[in-house]
Parts: sequence; structure tokens; C-alpha cells
Amino acid sequence: MNVNVDGKTWHQLDETGLAETLGTDPRAGLTPEEAARRLQQIGANELQERRGESPLKLLLHQFKDFMVLVLVGAVVISGLLGEMLDALTIVAIILINGILGFFQEFRAERSLRALKELSAPTAKVIRGGELMTVPARTLVPGDLVVMESGDRVPADLRLIDCQQFAVDESALTGESVPVVKLTAAITAAELPLGDRKNCGYLGTMVTRGTAKGLVTVTGMATEMGKIADLIQRTEEADTPLQHRLEQLGKILIAVAILLTVMVVVAGVLHGQPLYGMFLAGVSLAVAAIPEGLPAIVTIALALGVQRMIRRRAIVRKLPSVETLGCASVICSDKTGTLTQNQMTVTRLWLGGRRIDVSGEGYEPTGQLKHDGKSIEAKGDAALRRMTQVAALCNNAVLAQGEQAEEPKKKKTSKAEEQPELEGWKVKGDPTEGALLVLAAKTGMTRSALESLYRRTKEFPFDPDRKRMSVLVEHQGGRLLLTKGAPDLLVERCAYVLWDDQVMPFTATLRARVLQANESMAKDALRVLGFAYRDLKAHETPDSDDQAETGLVFVGLAGMIDPPRKEVHEAIVKCRQAGIKTVMITGDHGLTAEAIARGIGIMQRGGRVVTGSELSSMSDADLDRIADEVHVYARVSPEHKLRIVQSLQRRGHVVAMTGDGVNDAPAVKAADIGIAMGITGTDVTKEASSLVLADDNFATIVAAVEEGRGIYENIRKFIRYLLASNVGEILTMFIAMMMGLPLPLVPIQILWVNLVTDGLPAMALGVDQAESDLMRQKPRPAKENIFARRLGWKIISRGVLIGLCTLAAFVLTLRAGDGDAASLVHAQTVAFATLVMAQLIHVFDCRSSRSIFHRRFFENRFLVLAVLSSLLLMLAVLYVEALQPVFKTVPLGFRDWALVIVASGIPTFFMGIGSVLGTSKPKKGRKISYGGPSKAYPASR
Repeated sequence: MNVNVDGKTWHQLDETGLAETLGTDPRAGLTPEEAARRLQQIGANELQERRGESPLKLLLHQFKDFMVLVLVGAVVISGLLGEMLDALTIVAIILINGILGFFQEFRAERSLRALKELSAPTAKVIRGGELMTVPARTLVPGDLVVMESGDRVPADLRLIDCQQFAVDESALTGESVPVVKLTAAITAAELPLGDRKNCGYLGTMVTRGTAKGLVTVTGMATEMGKIADLIQRTEEADTPLQHRLEQLGKILIAVAILLTVMVVVAGVLHGQPLYGMFLAGVSLAVAAIPEGLPAIVTIALALGVQRMIRRRAIVRKLPSVETLGCASVICSDKTGTLTQNQMTVTRLWLGGRRIDVSGEGYEPTGQLKHDGKSIEAKGDAALRRMTQVAALCNNAVLAQGEQAEEPKKKKTSKAEEQPELEGWKVKGDPTEGALLVLAAKTGMTRSALESLYRRTKEFPFDPDRKRMSVLVEHQGGRLLLTKGAPDLLVERCAYVLWDDQVMPFTATLRARVLQANESMAKDALRVLGFAYRDLKAHETPDSDDQAETGLVFVGLAGMIDPPRKEVHEAIVKCRQAGIKTVMITGDHGLTAEAIARGIGIMQRGGRVVTGSELSSMSDADLDRIADEVHVYARVSPEHKLRIVQSLQRRGHVVAMTGDGVNDAPAVKAADIGIAMGITGTDVTKEASSLVLADDNFATIVAAVEEGRGIYENIRKFIRYLLASNVGEILTMFIAMMMGLPLPLVPIQILWVNLVTDGLPAMALGVDQAESDLMRQKPRPAKENIFARRLGWKIISRGVLIGLCTLAAFVLTLRAGDGDAASLVHAQTVAFATLVMAQLIHVFDCRSSRSIFHRRFFENRFLVLAVLSSLLLMLAVLYVEALQPVFKTVPLGFRDWALVIVASGIPTFFMGIGSVLGTSKPKKGRKISYGGPSKAYPASR
């Protein structure tokens, strides 16, 4: 239930209205009997998993793919020919691919299970006036829950009592700092989750304080439950590679059937025996279908995955690797992805002076500079006093490595396990941690200060006062140290520390302080003010109101969650590669926009859209502006999903990065979901296709490069396989149409198909990328596999291979005596010519231009593969035991001269034409983000 009978949402209700709506006692809670009745009526407080397909159905589903059906046909044909080894090889390929696909899908189903682990196992609850600990799954609406620091919020609830209570909601909302909670009703009706500060949400973590709250909804009705439902309802689309392979399979089977029928008919019409022509026809059908293609694709992807792991990108779903190659938009979460998720003080304001602070994160190293000159706390009274307040009016702990005692994250798999980082960490509030780092940069540590100043009393932070104060004793007396919101703090100050002197806080000086505060806030800095006062010997303040009066204002400190160092360069590289980066965050618009401008995401004419604006837009409205927006701020999980889907409707291939639970639905819906390996939740990792082991946005650029390289390598061996097969088919087809004898016997066709299509094609799958790969624009998601003149290259080279092979056959046949021996001799020459032409052509396939544009020995695996195939061919020709099997005879010097010339013509003829300028690639169009259709290169 989200709304009561008066139409008010939970955060709008006061305690009386809340208790009345939930039918509970805000002091004693529900009775055990009533709780049991509601549990039976409403159900358990747990995330429900929709019943998925059984493992057997998942396994059988893998064999419905069109290419698999084509391979099954190849098995039948090979069996009819008696080639059981070939048939068994194809069966093995089918099984291996099916098993791989099964394990990928089975692993993907674990995302909801990981989400369920975020639920608290137990909860402290008051029932019938007694405090007890119960399984969290038994909580019901109306239960009175008690929480303290370190607890996980066990259900969605409305807070009714808070004592310095703060909750880390970053996994749900994207908010970069813990949210300080309050209990008063909030009048605004429509509020983002992050602004409902009197509510708590299932799965979030309490960072400090204590609180009581009334459970409002449980299980699938919670905000976490809504995310679970989104994950289950979000369909994962096929990758572009899967579309391409399905399309290719349909083309190949149609061509194979057509040509088989034509060759058989033509041969019979020209007097060839029916049985012999049938064997030749089905041999060509097997040759036309490169049954090794799925296996080579899998191997190419697997080897690419290993390279990506070395570059700190862990791939969870093989087929989605190549999707990176056509990504045109990367939607990135801000906190922890583009930024370090470590609050850092970057600017101070002391007595009219701006002081810049260097250093990032929690590493206590950096310099403080005013007008470009370094300053030290020893000679600066105001700076010394500010750092004293920052370090002593503080409850956080700054420590190095394991000393911070932070709980280790559970790893999702062995592949994702990373060594523990030994850097500096903060235990407690990140804002207070940033202040400890600031003090350490000036040489003041809290441990050293606490040996001189002993805390005797604390007036904790309160969301109404927006201040915190501590009372400390030292040899000279007692001090009250205060930090808080500047606009409220100045009202409690009567003096100001200016030019190392304490002077009256005049209206003019107050105005200067407030102006400085506003200026820092506009730069998206979170600003805190600092003050102190000496207490007289007789003073014993019992309340914060008594203590926090007549203060001496010291200065301001501005902090921000800084961008990662390498992010700006990575975004520039993305732009050069034609990829737009979009920031999606739960933070406020000004903060998000400032970060986006600083790292280069926000471009001229770019827009910032907030969650409230997004809620008021229809899908059509969002689609109209999607290409103009660079920053989405203050958004919810549903918003992130809508953004991804809108960009997809605009024709973009979308990559979505994220670390929190709130990112999981959008990560799963994206064309490629990218999770953070260190800070990412298990839920997001399980929903993703790619995990960044170092949480480094720049790793995405490396992954994109690998993804593009893998796809281009797939195109290379498709070009090689199909051009070779076209050559084989045309050799047979033209000979039959001319009434010639068979240039190749069936066993030779199968041998060529098995040997030359295997190792060389596999070596192309690990070929190095061309140097300009990352200066090309993304290819369209719907691009045909034969686009960019690949189809022309396949046909033209295939035709030349076929004609040259047939020419070698005819010349040798006519030079003979016309007997059976002459025919075998001519068939052997044709066989050798076809094999050599293919082995030369494989080097041409390495470049989109010609064989002369790549270094010949650069790919040593390809050289070794070609040598292996060459040795196998020579064995068939010169090993006497194999000659009767393959119907071959040894060739002499004149035969080899003809073979080498004929086999070299297809590749070197086209290569020379390219060098002379007949095949120069055209330049890509200039990138534009007005729509995806403008982001792609002109066809070459």
C-alpha cells in the first residue's frame, strides 16, 4: 500500500495519521497475534522469484538456433557421404556451443538471488511493548522496527524517532553521501526517493545513530521489490552478432540448396552419372555451409575475452563482446564510476582568502595554496584553528588498509576476485572523513590533537540545527568547536577570525561569508562552516542552544566527490570513436552538471534533465530530446530504465554502467550492461554483461577497442571462408555448365573444406586490429554482416579463385592424352590451385584495403596455420598411401609453376588495384549527436 484514503503518501503523514492508517501503536507496536495474522494475509517479507525455465528446457533451447539446424543438416549430409569423422566433428561443435550457451543463461538467472541477499536476515522489532529479534521475512506493515549503526534496513518504513540517524542509500538512489534522516512529515507530494528523508528503504545500510520506524510495505511492494520485478520483466535482446549469424545461416542454406540442385541437374543434362553428381552436389552443399563458423566465432570471442581480462574487463556473456564495437552511447552512473566515491575538500575560504587544496580521495597527501603559493598551518592562525575544528569535531576514522575495519564485499565468482586494496579508507561519514584528510594534509592528525585536547561533551548533529559541536579541555582552558551549515552557523556567531585577529562579525563581513558560500555552492561544492569559542571557567552549558552562541566564525570548506583522474581522457577517446557519454545520477542537478562539464561530458547545446522533469514527460517527449541530453540528475531506477529504452528506440546501441542496486534493471536492459567489479553490488554484476575489475571508466574504452577488433576479426574469417567456398562452388558449377568433367572429386572438396577452413580461419580470429580502428565511428546496430563492401570482396575474390582454378584444370586437361590418368592429373592441379589460392587469399583478408597494407609476418599464428595446411596438402600429393584415397598424383615443376601463377592472380591482382587507388576507403562522416544515423562512417 503506497497511499492512504486521503490520497497522501507515506512521507506526507504525521505520526498520528501514520499509526491510524497502519492500524498500529507507535509506542508498543503490533501484538504478536496481529503480526501473525497479517503475515498470513500479506505474505512473507521477501523478494519473490518468478518460476523460470527448468535447466533441461534451458539446455534444449540452445538447439533451436537457425545455424544449429543448418549444422544438423550438414551432419546428415556428411553421414550420407560416409564421412563419419566430419559428421562427428560437427556434432561436437553443436554440443559445445549448446553447453556454453546453457551455462551463460543459467548464470544470468542468478541476478535475483543476489538481490535477495541484500535483505536483512533478522530485525529488531517491538511487539506488544517488548523488544525482540525476529526473522526479517516475518515483518508486516505496522511493525515497529528499531535500528542502529551497522544494521541493514529490513523493510520500507516511515521513521518516527531518529537520533543522529543517517543511512547510506547510494545503492538504491545513487546519492553519494549518507542521508541524514528526520521524522517530521514532508508536505510535497511528488518527491524522488532521495528526498524522502523521513523514510527508510529495504536493503540500505545505517551508517550512524539510532531510529525507530513503522513498516509501511514489505516484500515485492518495497522499492527493492520493484527493482526485482523490473529485472524479471526486462527482456534481454539478441546481440547484433546473433542477428548477423542467423541472417548468414539463412543465406548459406538457401545458396547451398540452390547450387546443389543446379549442379546436379547441369551434370546429369551433360551426360554425367546421377549417383556421381549427387555425391558432388552434396559435397558442395557441405562446402557452402562453413560448419566451423560457430566454433571459430566462439574461439575468437573466448580469446578476445582473455585479452579483455588482461585489460581489467571481465566478460560474463560471450556474444555481447562484439556489441561494444557498435555502441554509440555509454550511459554512466556518476558516483563511484566517473567519480571516486570519496568526498574530498578542494577549497577553503578563510578571512576573504581562497585557498585551493590539492590531492584526491582519502590519501592524506596534498598542498594548500593561496594565489599559487603554498601555505602551512603553523604560520596561519585561521587555518590552524579550522583544521583543529575539522579534526576534533569529528566521529569518523581514517586509517590505511585493513585498519579501517571495513567489511569485505562478497565476491560473485573466482574470475572477479581482486586483491584487497591497501589504500586509505574512512570508517564513518564520508564528509567527516574528508575533513580528517584535510587536517592530515596540514600535518594535524586527530590522534595527535586528542593528546592535547580531551573531549568532554558532544552536541551531535541534528537535521534541524544542521550543526555539530564538541566541548574539549586543554591546558589553557576549554573550547567549544562547531561545524555545520554556513547560513545557519553565521547566525550563532558574534565574532570572526580575520587576518589572524578576532573582530566583531559585522553585517558587511557576514555578507561576504554568505557570498563566498553561495559562490562555492554554485561550483557544486558541498560547503561547511567552522566556528569556535573559549568557554569561561564558570560556564557549564547543558544544551546546544546555550553552548552554540557568541561563536567566532573561522571559515568555509568546500568538498566534492572528485572525478577519476583518467576519466577525462577516456571520454575524449570515446568522442573520437563516435561514442556519446551520458551521465545518469541520483545527485542534484548542479552537482552533476559541474562534474559533467569538468570531465568533458557536457557539450555545447547539451541539456540537463532532472527526475521530476522526466516523470512529467511521455515516452514520445523523451524520445524527442534524448539525443540532446548529456546529464540526467536526481533520477530513480525506473527513470534509468526509461532512458536506456528511449535511446534504443532512437536507434542507438546503448552501454549502461552502474554499481548500485538501482542500476541493475537498466544494466540488464541495455545492449551491454557494465558493472563495477570493486564497488559494484552482486545484483548489478549478475545483471551485467561486462564487469570492470578496476572500476575504471577508462577500461570501457579498452573494452570497446577489443569489441571492435573481435567483430572485425569475425568479418575477416567470414570473408575468407565464404570467398573460398564461392571459389569451390563456382569451379564445379561452371565446369558442369560447360559440360566438362568434374574438376574436383567429392573427397577433395571435403578435404579442402576441412583443412583450409580450419586453422587459417581460426588464426584470423586472433589477428591484430588495424591502426585506425578507434578513429572510426560506431557501425549501425542493424548493419548487415556483408556491409562496407564485404559482400563485393567475397564475390569478386571467390569468382577469381574459381575461374583461376578452373583455368588451371582446363589447361592441364587439354595438355594431356584425354585418358583417365590425364583427368586425375588435371584434378590434382585444380586441387592444388584451389588450396594455394585460399592460403594466399587468407593474408589479403587481414586488411580492409589490400594484402600490401599489413606486415606479412605480423600474425605469426596465421603464418604457422598456413604452413600447417600447406604441409597437409603436400602429404596428400606425395604420400603414396594417401594418393588413392584422395585421387591425387605427384606434381612436377611445370605443374607447380602453373599452380603458383593461377593461385596468386586473385589476391595480387586485386591488391595492385587497391595500391593504384581503385579501392581507397572513403573518410567517415563527421560525428553528430543529432541522431544515430549521422554517427556512422561512409561505406568503403
